[in-house]
Amino acid sequence: MKGLMVGAVVLMGLGSLRAQEMPADTKAAVDAAIRHVVEKTGVPSASVGIVQGGKIVFTQAYGDARLKPELKATAAMSYPVGSISKQFTATCILLLQEDGKLKLDDTVSKWFPKLTRANEITLRELLSHTSGYEDYAPQDYTIPAWTKAGDPLKMVEEWAGKPLDFEPGTQWQYSNTNFVLAALIVEKASGMPFFTFLQQRVLNPVGLSGALDLDTDRARLEVQGYERRALAPLRPAILEAPGWYFGDASLAMPVADLLKWDLAIMDQKLLKPASYEAFETAEKLKDGKPTRYGLGISVLTQNGHRILEHSGEVGGFVAENMVLPDEKIAIAVLTNQEASSAAGEIASALAKLVVAKPATVVASVAGPEETQLKAIMAGLQERKIDRSLFTSDANFYFSAETLGDFGSSLKPLGAVASVSKKSESLHGGMTFRSFTVGFAGGQSVTVTTYTMPDGKLEQLLVEGGLAAAAALPLR
Repeated sequence: MKGLMVGAVVLMGLGSLRAQEMPADTKAAVDAAIRHVVEKTGVPSASVGIVQGGKIVFTQAYGDARLKPELKATAAMSYPVGSISKQFTATCILLLQEDGKLKLDDTVSKWFPKLTRANEITLRELLSHTSGYEDYAPQDYTIPAWTKAGDPLKMVEEWAGKPLDFEPGTQWQYSNTNFVLAALIVEKASGMPFFTFLQQRVLNPVGLSGALDLDTDRARLEVQGYERRALAPLRPAILEAPGWYFGDASLAMPVADLLKWDLAIMDQKLLKPASYEAFETAEKLKDGKPTRYGLGISVLTQNGHRILEHSGEVGGFVAENMVLPDEKIAIAVLTNQEASSAAGEIASALAKLVVAKPATVVASVAGPEETQLKAIMAGLQERKIDRSLFTSDANFYFSAETLGDFGSSLKPLGAVASVSKKSESLHGGMTFRSFTVGFAGGQSVTVTTYTMPDGKLEQLLVEGGLAAAAALPLR
């Protein structure tokens, strides 16, 4: 849910594709690349799968599904896939359109007339993040509200009952609220519970027997999610309470199931061709500007090659999924550490081996935020923060224990030597920024922040290493 890393794994300069069958030397290189990222990032585990030539040619898990007591990860274990779930919800809407029960250009008012400007916002705008409804869950950590059971209807009434962030169809801004509302519309249009419809019409026909509903099946998860506060040791993370990820990030599955889903997209197994065309076509804004986003999925083109991509994150887990439908190639990576770049880094490393060399998305814009962050980071090294700079959610995150983790792991790096802003974008009515912070000892970390319109910080997270995936919003 939290997550979208649009373009976190972007392929530039795509050359000739590799052999359809994975030879022994390529498999050895794939294994070595995964192990390198797992060791470098310290992610507890990664479950990885590859499709080549329209066939699943590789599935393997690395590391520990649980640290204490130790439980080795296996490729058969289900991991939450976060916002990758959105394309499943979009598929439900497309199926209902094929059934004649709704149309993409129907307005929200047909089902929820009391929501803000419901008579102007269409289902297409919900699924393409161009509705203007504010995101209820942009943070990359678990805020207090998410620790208590949620009610999807009440959440939608609150967040889609607010004034719009922008005029419908005039901007692209990622919003989980859109997909909770879409799932509620699936219920009304189909006359059955959302997950029942999803299971009967989507999961079962594609053969995703290992897929779980995080609202009702979380006790079946064998994998524990973790978080790392700054560079301190891993701690168990809080998986958000039931009711929060309704339709926007509600699924968990083994990596092979995610690859089966990718194959269904490649083979156009479930939907009619016209529905897949709508699903995979990047929407345009009313002024004609491109969004690089279809219906629940990022749509990229590099050197004539189509790439369908999405990442996902829920408390303690990050996933990355990339499909080249025309080349019958897919890479899926599931990990169990919150706000970690490992999934994106592994996908990028494997793309070099099975597709072509990917390029890191980096932007550099100077601004006053670097000065503020430098002072904050220096304070965190001393286990101190100016709480007036942070929202109540962020102050909850920076508990005494968290400040201890930040201080103990950042202090040994030496004084803060440099701060460089790498990217900036709007998300959830806030400004997301990614920075590289360098220390006197020579090490660098990635810092991501969310800033409210009043200037207060809703999020400040630190991750070791210069990770491409960390340069864009996770949730």
